[in-house]
Amino acid sequence: MTSSTALCAGRVVAVTGAGRGLGRAHALAFAAEGAKVVVNDLGVGLDGSGAGSGPAQRVVEEIRAAGGEAVAHGGDIATTDGAASLVAAALDSFGRLDTLVNNAGFLRDRMLVNLDEDDWDAVTRVHLKGHFLPLKHAAAHWRAEAKAGRVHEARVINTSSGAGLLGSVGQGNYAAAKAGIVGLTLVAAAEMGRYGVQVNAIAPAARTRMTEETFAETMAAPGEGGFDTMAPENVSPLVVWLGSAASAGVTGRVFEAEAGRITVMEGWRPGPTADKGARWSPAEAGDAAAKLLAASEAPQPVYGAR
Repeated sequence: MTSSTALCAGRVVAVTGAGRGLGRAHALAFAAEGAKVVVNDLGVGLDGSGAGSGPAQRVVEEIRAAGGEAVAHGGDIATTDGAASLVAAALDSFGRLDTLVNNAGFLRDRMLVNLDEDDWDAVTRVHLKGHFLPLKHAAAHWRAEAKAGRVHEARVINTSSGAGLLGSVGQGNYAAAKAGIVGLTLVAAAEMGRYGVQVNAIAPAARTRMTEETFAETMAAPGEGGFDTMAPENVSPLVVWLGSAASAGVTGRVFEAEAGRITVMEGWRPGPTADKGARWSPAEAGDAAAKLLAASEAPQPVYGAR
């Protein structure tokens, strides 16, 4: 199973939502580079309903069949106990944890006026809380290790989305959660660097259960022999590199990954500005804002805007 580069030999990697789609691709790619993998998945449906251990166990069996090492974890990482047990599974099974890939999520798409509170809570819970809790428990472990004189080259890769960076019509809950993940990434990178932890985020575009229905035409597989631009496996090489020791010095960054393209995203930063040196009147503020907008770059369009 191990590639000739063995970029992650000796490392232990935990991947959430790794039973299907992007998470599965990441888990297999890490194993191919020599990592031991904790495969987390609840086995729920596209909307988060139901549960089962099948998907995670199937990925574990794929890895083992190819000569790699992996264990399944079926805990709910959006709960304290589930997130803590994910870290414990890595330590109990392999004696260490080096990389955490937060990937788990599902969709409940609605236009804002039709979006129920339960749909908001469920999606923000699995995406945003489901990033925070595994990160919290992994970070606590790495901080304790560093204080004991055992500094790891630890890595966290969070999963945002173009919806979180630009917005997406019909996905207010998902877009808000994915934008929150970017903020969480920046804070974690600033707080955890002293303990040897690097934290980055990706905004992937790939064919998964979440995208193949919403963006069916864009996500369609090509004809025989063509490059499958939307294959989730296209995203995983960047994730593996970010999760390896080779990415030393890269932290607090967001990358788009799609097909054969990698883009470093450049987020909010000051643009044109005006300073009166005193309080504006509303009319003055409006005039100033209009001039600043005329001198600024136009924002990119929201996904799905009509």
